[in-house]
Amino acid sequence: MSLMGKGPLGLKGPPPERGTAAGRAHMARVAQLPCCVCGSRPVEVHHVISGRYGQRKASDLQTIPLCHYHHLGAGGIHTNKSLWEETHGPDTDFLAVVADQLAGEFTSPWRKP
Repeated sequence: MSLMGKGPLGLKGPPPERGTAAGRAHMARVAQLPCCVCGSRPVEVHHVISGRYGQRKASDLQTIPLCHYHHLGAGGIHTNKSLWEETHGPDTDFLAVVADQLAGEFTSPWRKP
């Protein structure tokens, strides 16, 4: 194992956690947050896809809240991934924001005082 926490090149890592009780609980908590792009509600839980190559899906723990417009709508990441990433950056960048929100350590710019 290297310092980056990755095994030797050419070896696949462990499969992502999907469908576990921990994953479902995490996604339920993410669904309570506002859209990480615009702050609107309701949201859809999106498994991050930026920088992922191949068919392996992201873990249920690697999810962010997106409104329908930013998820599947005209401005959605699944509609035009390259434009979405050019406008908002990689969806993986929002994982830290979501973790901070879930820990209560991030004050959303959309929260009303």
